[in-house]
Amino acid sequence: MQGALYLVATPIGNLSDLSERARQILEKSEIIACEDTRTSRSLFRLIGLKTEGKTWIAYHNFNEEEQSQKILQFLKNGQDVALVSDAGSPLISDPGYKLVHACVEAEIEVFPVPGANAVLSALQVSGLPSDRFMFVGFLPTKKEMQEKALQEVKSIPATLIFYESPRRVVKTLQAMKEVFSNRQMALVREITKKFEEKIYGSIEEVLDILSKRGELKGEVVLVVDRQKKEIKDTVLMEDLIKEALEKMSLKEAVSFVASTGNFRKNDVYKKALSLQKEGKTLD
Repeated sequence: MQGALYLVATPIGNLSDLSERARQILEKSEIIACEDTRTSRSLFRLIGLKTEGKTWIAYHNFNEEEQSQKILQFLKNGQDVALVSDAGSPLISDPGYKLVHACVEAEIEVFPVPGANAVLSALQVSGLPSDRFMFVGFLPTKKEMQEKALQEVKSIPATLIFYESPRRVVKTLQAMKEVFSNRQMALVREITKKFEEKIYGSIEEVLDILSKRGELKGEVVLVVDRQKKEIKDTVLMEDLIKEALEKMSLKEAVSFVASTGNFRKNDVYKKALSLQKEGKTLD
């Protein structure tokens, strides 16, 4: 009988976010595959699990191919394996794809054990549209490659989510302003930790706030709004505004129409004020 591979999400800051199911899987799994065995052993001790009697395998970007085959053999021999990241959900900006693919090919069961995830957590608190989003991850560090990567995602009609180090965040935002212009965004850092912080505004406004502070600390997630359409169909926008204002306040209607029609918020606001003055918002 073959073993099973469990993709176990670990806390990204607050230990209370570890699910009871995740704890049970970590306790019963004979093999623990992790980025850094020291970090994962420390987590086990913090949550009150024994580290003895388990096989610990370092699994990271530099040995993924080799270790995937080793882990696959353990699974074929009937031993369960838990794959964990240093923090958060495995495979999200972390290795693991090759191992999961090998398991699928070998018809070995793979089970997700959901939990904390910085990408979704940042999106949830960003105040930006969540109906469609794209996780970009870390951008290249070289300026030319970074600009190319930003140009590739510039026109994607989705909220964009990036990881960035606190040391590079200002330069990254400056590059985004050049490519994306001045979109709305949220900078979220230290998610679930004591000094969790959210900074909202346009890219320019966030840069201005950061210019008055010292270097940030902790993990940083940048959530950037999608590209807004130029207003080409004034009739459509007017109809949406009229309908929205029958049920909502001006502020609520503007936000709703801008998001629904993918229009620029400032343009919607001006048009709504104009319609109100002309008395065209009510039948």
